[in-house]
Amino acid sequence: MKLVVVTAGLTQPSSTRLLADRLAEATARRLEEAGGAVEVRVIELRDLAGEIANNFVTGFAGARLRDAIDAVTSADGLIAVTPIFTASYSGLFKSFFDVIGNDALVGKPVLIAATGGTARHSLALEHALRPLFAYLRAIVLPTAVYAASEDWGGGGDDFTDVLSDRIARAAGELADLLAHRHPTPAQDTPEPFEDVVPFEQQLAALRP
Repeated sequence: MKLVVVTAGLTQPSSTRLLADRLAEATARRLEEAGGAVEVRVIELRDLAGEIANNFVTGFAGARLRDAIDAVTSADGLIAVTPIFTASYSGLFKSFFDVIGNDALVGKPVLIAATGGTARHSLALEHALRPLFAYLRAIVLPTAVYAASEDWGGGGDDFTDVLSDRIARAAGELADLLAHRHPTPAQDTPEPFEDVVPFEQQLAALRP
């Protein structure tokens, strides 16, 4: 299976990339535990910013941007992570998905996630990211993951939905969906049938 991670973090290192990596690692681990093989590729949009802008002006995608688009459209599953600016996704994040065709993500499982300085922006996942991918007719997973500054390094307690719990839950949903769409050979092999008695033999047994 091919799992592609799109991250729109602008700094290096960035909390957006860190969240993307943790989600990818958790998903890959769940898939491997279920007997599946997964190939993970991370696309850093900050490295493609110039080509994305040129695409809007010229209408043509450069080689690196074309490769990134092909990776996203051919992936079995997608993890999309953006920083939140002014209560919405970043312009770079939106611009990348603007240059992808409207039909490219139809039916593709997508895990959405975001980072921000304060928990006040967490609803941007529901009023910005989820409608975006719903418009593109992707399958958006129920659990979205938001990480505020205070979420990093917190241990939490039995009454706190800590970041690690949200990551595990979202990764489990994505892994389960991918595993059902692409069963392993062992899962795909039907159970052997018991010996079948021919219909004529069954009829003969009923005769006096």
